[in-house]
Amino acid sequence: MDATDRKILNLLQENARTSLKDLAQQAFISAPTAATRLNHLEQTLLHGYQAQVDYKALGYVIKAYVSLDLSPTEKPEFYRFVAGTPNVLECDCITGQYSMIMKVIYRSTEELDDFINHLQQFGRTTTQIVFSNVVADRGMQIENQEH
Repeated sequence: MDATDRKILNLLQENARTSLKDLAQQAFISAPTAATRLNHLEQTLLHGYQAQVDYKALGYVIKAYVSLDLSPTEKPEFYRFVAGTPNVLECDCITGQYSMIMKVIYRSTEELDDFINHLQQFGRTTTQIVFSNVVADRGMQIENQEH
């Protein structure tokens, strides 16, 4: 990956709908070269394009992180459960006191409580409700790795 690829990745993280023409202009390359590079990046590094939705505007005003101490024997059933729960935005297997952490959104604390009650069939939970967002999901700036 060279500086031009890094520039294209950074531009796409700012606005995934940037046109090929604009990508080419801002990366100082031709449009066909930008198309070739973008195609290569889509095959190797980019895993799709996703709109960032304002969930609060849709009424999902409760964002929380729920940790779960999951027994390894419960994983297959838990994976099916969490995959079928659209309010779970992310679920990661982690190290430490808990084995799973989920980022969830709900319209009310009652809905969140109902989710946690169902989740507790798989193990012990702890929940942190988000008060405010200090740094929004902003992607990662791809820096030159040559120092």
